[in-house]
Amino acid sequence: MMLNNPYVRTVVFSRVLLNLGIWVRNFAILLYVTDMTGNNPVYVSLISVAEFAPIFLFAFIGGTFADRWRPKRTMVRSDVLSALSAFLVLIAVHNGSWQALLVLTFFSATVSQFSQPSAMKLFKQHVPAEQLQSVMAMFQSMVAFFTVIGPIAGAFAYQKYGIEISLIATGALFLGSGLILTLLPRDMLEETQSKHQNLQQELIEGLRYVWSNQTLRTLGATFAAAGLASGLIQPLAIFVTIENLGQDKSFLQWLLTVNGAAMLVGGGFVMAFAKKITPQTLLALGLTVSAIGNLGIGWSTNIMFTLLLLVLNGFFYPAIHIGINTLILNNAEGPYIGRVGGALTPIFMGMMVLGMSLGGLLKDQLSLFFVYAVSALLLLTGSALLIPLFKKKTSTAGVLEQ
Repeated sequence: MMLNNPYVRTVVFSRVLLNLGIWVRNFAILLYVTDMTGNNPVYVSLISVAEFAPIFLFAFIGGTFADRWRPKRTMVRSDVLSALSAFLVLIAVHNGSWQALLVLTFFSATVSQFSQPSAMKLFKQHVPAEQLQSVMAMFQSMVAFFTVIGPIAGAFAYQKYGIEISLIATGALFLGSGLILTLLPRDMLEETQSKHQNLQQELIEGLRYVWSNQTLRTLGATFAAAGLASGLIQPLAIFVTIENLGQDKSFLQWLLTVNGAAMLVGGGFVMAFAKKITPQTLLALGLTVSAIGNLGIGWSTNIMFTLLLLVLNGFFYPAIHIGINTLILNNAEGPYIGRVGGALTPIFMGMMVLGMSLGGLLKDQLSLFFVYAVSALLLLTGSALLIPLFKKKTSTAGVLEQ
């Protein structure tokens, strides 16, 4: 049982509180800003910028410091800092400065770039290799669960109690997450002491490490294709609802709910069968099925068929993230875990943002189906790029592929 592992159990319980805090924060801020600005799209979009910009700016730097620092201490301090920032912003909002909410979102998202790779590092150190994929499946199931429950919790907190109580709840949940993490065993000093290198040397060394590893290079290319595919259709779900299905825009919430529920079931399924499926197979399967689903969603004008495709996409979506995370953990040495994640994640996010900026333009110039078809083709390309990984056994952690 994975939860018998004290590292897995403690991080899981802390992440339950952390994820709930993030969703309460994000939705309360979204609803409050729309109320304060009269649905001003500029300020609403700034919320997304505050959430995603730190991934571009700090993912690699945060991963490098995560490799330097002790993971338990890093995670505890990150959660405590996020909690303190929520309470400080509460004071600012109480005094009428709602713009401080954007600062809170940006700061908290920045801190997470140091905390998340530290959790991966702990799993690399303390979870047996044969259990890593199951652990990743458990965490993906948690993400799917909060994708369904999080918006409801955030909307309820704001509509029932207002922004100030929502911020207090956010800070308390972050603080609770940090307190749970203090129950982790002490860090392994011999594996967390920084080498006698400066930050620039470690950044360069991390990039060289990713480039010299064939599996990680392949993942980078797959990340780029999948990120662009995801970004192209990200803003267009509302048009599927209105144009293809002929429904009011409020119907979109049901499409998202069905998709999120299927993600939850899919994550549980992968967790049950994780030991029988290689991560590269899992990733390729997820990308291929998502390509078929996207093509059908862009074409379908039937509500039930579209819902069926969303269930299919949602069910296999966790396979993509579980496969990616397991491949990273299996093919990156412990001292490089943070930098590998920090190098690959911005590739996905950068291409996703590029896709988001092009999706609406392509839809206006061509058609909704064309954009979804291009997205499907990119996902198939990402799957095809994985073919070399099937020609060899999954490399063992600690062996650098030349």
